[in-house]
Amino acid sequence: MSEIIQITDSAQEYLAELLAKQNVEGIAVRIFITQPGTPYAETCLAYCRPGEEEPTDERLELDKIAVLLDKNSIPFLEEAVVDFNADRMGGQLTIKAPNAKMPKVNADSPLEDRVNYILYSEINPGLAAHGGEIKLVELTEDQVAVLAFGGGCQGCAAVDLTLKEGVEKTLMERIPELAGIRDVTDHTDTTNAYYR
Repeated sequence: MSEIIQITDSAQEYLAELLAKQNVEGIAVRIFITQPGTPYAETCLAYCRPGEEEPTDERLELDKIAVLLDKNSIPFLEEAVVDFNADRMGGQLTIKAPNAKMPKVNADSPLEDRVNYILYSEINPGLAAHGGEIKLVELTEDQVAVLAFGGGCQGCAAVDLTLKEGVEKTLMERIPELAGIRDVTDHTDTTNAYYR
């Protein structure tokens, strides 16, 4: 379990000092990610007093501190590094979680994760130039990906072409199990459109 996230000695020392100041027996650090697997993911560290942890949390006993990892955040915390750099101002705790915004996916990953992976890693970077992005709203029981276009893609005259040609082709090629793509966005609203 400890290979998932690396907490450097300096970070452990710093966190141990902070925990000691709380004067609570058995207090730990809890690490979790809000909105994991999206561009809005934030990696968070919080004090966790005994009894505040979730029953599904994974507990790591490190040399200097105890760490609780939120179960749902674990796939997104792979290769994460918590470090502390001391400086004249006291220092800074840094958390680098390269997979927080993007889950690691493979053929065994849930279909939803694989669709999100392709959207965020391949499709959205190309739409960003037009201020657009696509989100997966839901995956229907018959394996149709329902997508929402946001930003400059909403109400864009070229969106049908973009959706049918590029997005659908890419997703269907990469994920053969998908039955199709549907769009929930109302393209009659052209207030933010890039092409009119």
